[in-house]
Parts: sequence; structure tokens; C-alpha cells
Amino acid sequence: MEKRKIEIMDTTLRDGEQTSGVSFSSPEKLTIAKLLLEELHVDRIEIASARVSEGEFQAVRNITDWASENGYIDRVEVLTFVDGVQSINWMKEAGAKVQNLLTKGSLNHLTHQLKKTPEQHFSEIKSVIELAKKEGITTNVYLEDWSNGMRNSQEYVFQFLEFLATQPVVRILLPDTLGVLTPRETFEYFSKITAKYPDLHFDFHAHNDYDLSVANVMESIKAGAKGLHLTVNGMGERAGNAPLASVVAVIKDFFNEEVEISVKEEALYSVSKLIETFSGIRIPANKPIVGENVFTQTAGIHADGDNKNNLYFNDLLPERFGRKRKYALGKTSGKANIEKNLQELGLKLNNEDLKKVTQRIIELGDKKELVTKEDLPYIISDVLNSNSYQEKITIDSYVLTHSKGLNPSTTVSILIDGERFEEHAQGDGQFDAFMNALGKLYKRKKMVLPKLVDYAVRIPPGSTSDALCETIITWENGEKRFITRGLDSDQTVSAIKATQRMLNI
Repeated sequence: MEKRKIEIMDTTLRDGEQTSGVSFSSPEKLTIAKLLLEELHVDRIEIASARVSEGEFQAVRNITDWASENGYIDRVEVLTFVDGVQSINWMKEAGAKVQNLLTKGSLNHLTHQLKKTPEQHFSEIKSVIELAKKEGITTNVYLEDWSNGMRNSQEYVFQFLEFLATQPVVRILLPDTLGVLTPRETFEYFSKITAKYPDLHFDFHAHNDYDLSVANVMESIKAGAKGLHLTVNGMGERAGNAPLASVVAVIKDFFNEEVEISVKEEALYSVSKLIETFSGIRIPANKPIVGENVFTQTAGIHADGDNKNNLYFNDLLPERFGRKRKYALGKTSGKANIEKNLQELGLKLNNEDLKKVTQRIIELGDKKELVTKEDLPYIISDVLNSNSYQEKITIDSYVLTHSKGLNPSTTVSILIDGERFEEHAQGDGQFDAFMNALGKLYKRKKMVLPKLVDYAVRIPPGSTSDALCETIITWENGEKRFITRGLDSDQTVSAIKATQRMLNI
């Protein structure tokens, strides 16, 4: 059976920009337009609404200039209005060749917003279409609020479609403007229309107010939709539009035998991240396909299953989208998670050391949400070094204070061979105060405290502010120098751990 081609129209630059707080600059719009057409291979892009602002006009002009030079001008669309010659004149000056004419798809909108009869509305639409044709502009028509129109005024919708069937219109665009459709309704309404007008091209434009946009898109495909309107990251007004990445994956995996699309899956993630940067709207970590965590196994049992015939894999393999599977390290980690990360680093541990490292990661996970792969060498060093000496001195507890206008101070309690000692001191910083308190305590015990000669802190490359810190301190005891390390998510605590090792060495 020959596959049915479905057009993908991306409306990130028009409907997606209606996301609260989002406004793309003209250079950003041009960059996004190029990526959508040349990297993602979407069929069409809707880039703006006519007559919005001078800045919007210039952005459209830049895109149409580039599109004309590179053979994409018939794939660049602009939302227009039933406003006589105004939108068409704007289109001409902006160099756009395809208009998506916004009309009223429900009797409720027509009656209360325009206060016109269907015949008046159709007459005005016809005039705009004729004018567009005269100017060499192709017309698609939006039936705004079509979903409620089908619910409450179907007679009007079919009267409208009968009129449009007589017009030189390329596509009829059916939006669920308020995101109110259920999947059952989507299939029912779309089926009625495609059955009556099998030769007309109908697009479906879903919104996500009930989190049903992808399900509704699936039903529209089953009912004969020939085009879909989507946005990168599901951007759009209110709860947004149907997300491009999710719909592409659904079509590839569940409609592959009957439907084909042109979008390149492997470009989805990189374009998604760029839109995140330009828009300032963060992608939720659990957003399908493009979220940071969606290809990360956290539970140890899942990593173990992946080692045993990929038991926890599904068809959404990360490589399809230019990504890699990860194995999180934290309190739910098992040895399998850690082994997977060690393999990527080219490291191998014996079973005994692996158990110790696993236990340390679980302990850290109780304090810190995530341990990264880059943290592993530090943790391994910390664990293995901790077994090289016998602990006779323990820093039992401490209080660190730092207040504006007051010197930092520390109260520390330590155990030496089971006997407790406590001291308090101030210093130039919290760790300096800690060392001063320790020095006073050692002096009282007539013990010599090694001299600190170098102090360095490092975090794994690419880490964020909550990364594990490794503090490396060089000590001098007479003529002998030696180094100790401490590891913690808190820089001062990691230095105190390094100091405890020094005391025992």
C-alpha cells in the first residue's frame, strides 16, 4: 500500500511566539526558519501574523528574502485577516507568498465577535481570496474555533466548507483553538469532514489545554488529515500546541506503514535546545524525546536489565534523536549503574571496591540529588584513600557561622582515642576559623598540628553549582610534605574531611 504523505507545518515562530514572555528577535527568527526548513526538513513554516509591528515586518522581510533566494518561498506562510486590502498589501511589501487567512469557524464567534451573518462573512472572505490571487499570493484558510463549531453549530461549519469548496483555496486549516477536543471527538468530527470532502486538503491544529494534543493528532491522522500544525517544545499560548518531537516519534513508530513525513528525527534535539535558549523557556526534564532525563535510567534494577538483553529498552532509542542513554548515580543506584558509567570512563573496579563506591554514592545521593559520571573518579579516589589509614581521631561535630559585619567563627568537637575535646575560635573565613579552633585544641593537648601550605578546590568539568567538590590540601610536618583530599557537595565540609585525614596520617 502506498504511504500517505502528511505535511508538517511548524508554527513556532507564529503561534509558539504567543507563549507568555517570549519574543524572538529578527536574527533569531531567521536562524530558526533556516533550521526548521534545512535541518529538520519540515514542509512548511508559519512565521508571523500580518500587521503586528514594524519589527515583525522586518523579521518577515528577512526570512522571505532568504527563502526566495533558496527556493523556500512557497513554504513560508503568514497569518492574515479578513480586512480588505490591508493584510494583502502588508504581505506584498513583506515579500510573502502564502497567506493563512483567519476566519470564523464557529457561529458563536461569528455572531458575537464579528456580529455578521454567514453570507456577509463569506462575501468578505471571497474578496480577500480574489485579491490575493490577483497579487500572486496563495491562500490557506483557518476556521478559528472550528472544534466548538463542530460541537455547537455543525450546520454552519458545513455551510462554510461548501463555500470554500468553490474557492481557489489550497488548504483548509482546522484548529482546536481552545484545546477542548477529546480524541473521540477529534476522530468523529474530522471523519465527517474528510468523508464529505475527500479531495480537499485539511490540516489539524491542536492545542494542549487538557494534555490531549498528541492523542488528538493521532486521531486526526486516522481520520484523514493531510497536514499537522506543531511547535518546537510544544510552545504556544496557555498550555501550548502539539509538540513537534512527540508527534514525529508517534508517527514514525505507530503510523509507519501507512503514513510518511519528511522530518529528520536526529535534528529534533539540537533544534529544541536552540529554541530553549532563544525563548528562555526551559524544557521540563521529563518532557518526552527532548527532556534532559528521558533517556536516563535511575534505578539500579533497570541498568541491570539493560545489561541482560536490553530488558528496559523501548523503540524510543536515544540515538534516533542524536542523544545518548545515561545511567544516573544516586541513592537508588546499583552496581550496574556504576559499572555502566565506569565503562564510559574506561575504568574498572574489583567487586570489593565496587561495593564501597556504590555505598558511598548511595550516601551522597541522600544529601545530593544527582552524582554525575564526571564525579566518579573523585569518589573512587576518596573511597580507596580512606582505607589507607586507621582513624584514631574523628571530627565529631562542628558549628560554622558566617554573618555580615562579624568575624566567621567555628566551634568544633573532636574525639581522640575516644576522648572528647571542644574548642571555639574566629578566623578570616569559616575554614580558617575551623583551623584556628583546631590549633588551640592541639596546643592545649601539647600536640603539633601540621602547617597548611597549599589549598585547592576543583569540581568535575561541566558541573553546576551543586557539584561535588574535591578539596586537595598540602600539609607540611617538619621537613615532610603530604597531601590529603576531601570530597563533599559543600566546599568547607570537603576541606574538613581532608583535614580529618591529615590528623590521622
